[in-house]
Amino acid sequence: MNTEIIGVILSFLVVVILAKPMGRYMGKIFSDEKTNLDFLFDPLDKLIYKLGNIDFKKEMNWKQHIVVMLTINLVWFVLAMLVLTNMGNLALNPDGNPSMSLDLALNTAISFIANTNLQHYSGETGISYLGQLVLMLFQFISAGCGIAMAVIVVNAMKEKVAHTLGNFYYLFVRSCTRILLPFSILVAILLVLNGSPMTFEGKDTITTLQDESVQVSRGPAAAFIAIKHLGTNGGGFFGANSSHPLENPNYFTNTLEIITQMLIPLAFIFAIGYMLKRKNLAWMIFGVMTVGFLLLALPTIWNEMNGNPLIEKMGINQHGNMEGKEVRFGAAASAYWSIATTVISTGSVNAMHDSFMPLSGLFQMLGMMVNAFYGGCGVGFLNFYIYIILTVFISGLMVGRTPEFLGKKIEAKEMQIAMGVTLLHPLLILTGTAFASYAYTQNPIELSAWLNNPSFHGFSEMLYEFTSSSANNGSGFEGLGDNTPFWNIASGIVMLLARFIPIIGPVAIAGSLASKKYIPESAGTLKTDTITFGLMIFIVIVIVAALSFFPALSLGPIAEYLSM
Repeated sequence: MNTEIIGVILSFLVVVILAKPMGRYMGKIFSDEKTNLDFLFDPLDKLIYKLGNIDFKKEMNWKQHIVVMLTINLVWFVLAMLVLTNMGNLALNPDGNPSMSLDLALNTAISFIANTNLQHYSGETGISYLGQLVLMLFQFISAGCGIAMAVIVVNAMKEKVAHTLGNFYYLFVRSCTRILLPFSILVAILLVLNGSPMTFEGKDTITTLQDESVQVSRGPAAAFIAIKHLGTNGGGFFGANSSHPLENPNYFTNTLEIITQMLIPLAFIFAIGYMLKRKNLAWMIFGVMTVGFLLLALPTIWNEMNGNPLIEKMGINQHGNMEGKEVRFGAAASAYWSIATTVISTGSVNAMHDSFMPLSGLFQMLGMMVNAFYGGCGVGFLNFYIYIILTVFISGLMVGRTPEFLGKKIEAKEMQIAMGVTLLHPLLILTGTAFASYAYTQNPIELSAWLNNPSFHGFSEMLYEFTSSSANNGSGFEGLGDNTPFWNIASGIVMLLARFIPIIGPVAIAGSLASKKYIPESAGTLKTDTITFGLMIFIVIVIVAALSFFPALSLGPIAEYLSM
């Protein structure tokens, strides 16, 4: 078997093996059970509560959770804008990088708060070390918020009538101190040991094999890289992201980073089973998500390993489609990463997606368009939860039963919210792409810097940008010239709406269902933890994605593929 394929299989198996014990650990944390590390983390948590004057024992209803979450993000957004627009005059800027323009700072601040980390700047020249540290802090905050809100929804799924769903601060702090912080420290240490820099000194001068002096950027990169993956954030410390040799020095770090970014989304599925005492439900969710992931990953790996047929016709031997890829990793590992990062919503890249084969680009976009196969920290489950609600309602209509999920009736109010959240995603993507396409056709000469590749691929570049923004992913087809007021503001608006409405919607549904009377299961109850129900969810996801996005995909990657 090809060694590249063996590496991919082992990477996937390792993260699946680690996910179950990690999920049990997370389940204990959010079920307020004792763990072996409480002696270390309890004093830290209490210090944070004391400094913040927080009553972590006060119960909150779903509306209070939302208000607190939005308030925290607003405060940090203001801080980000102040730092990013004044970096040139602040400390920790040994390379003398300038402050950001207002529109770029707006885009960047929203991007990191929204767990998107879409970057319209290059880390080496566009941001100071102080700016990097502030953005690194947001990588903890955004991931912690996502996990906390997902736990709130899980709490609402328990077999009881509840008008309060825990305390946001308690869940948020435990997410950061007991999950994100210790594991990111471990990953950062491994990265440092393999060559990633962790320093506050400026550029270093090295002499190349050609006997030329070159300035090499460095900085506190290892810590940034660790949390960018563990928190499914994805922003690169350097402009080339994880294809940069200091962000991703070797094959070991490549494997480490891909396992790290997949760990919490997979583990959270098993945490759900532990918290609800419903292992079959967790395995059903895991099965649906894994089938969807593999159906995107396998053809992408095949496409990239087989290379470009047009180059083959020229009589040139290929080792896969290696344009835009690192020889250190190869076509298979790069293709696997490209689907993992778009399905998980991390958005980090170890190869340039703009150079992938047309159908590979299609699968990358589909991962973000569905946005429910594993997904980001916490929010992946929130997106899947909406599909569960839709499927329960549709299945109930098909078999003539009252739609119920875990003993709670689903009525018009819940369905209206679920449909609104479902339709928001394609609305943002397709409206944004249509507007950008219209603007480009009206001023192709003036806006020529937007697209390095016009025609079908140029359309794909614009479609990918809005898809990535709406999925809070952050990767891009980098043939797009995106650091302009239009793209900074347009994608910023999309990221903001696509981050918070899909969180508010599921929490509102969960809060509504939690307050309803619990109905014990009977012979007429629709089972939601079976293979049959899992298949039904998968069909609903496929139908929604196909109806929403196939026309746009036909104009981009599919048309480009047929033109070859």
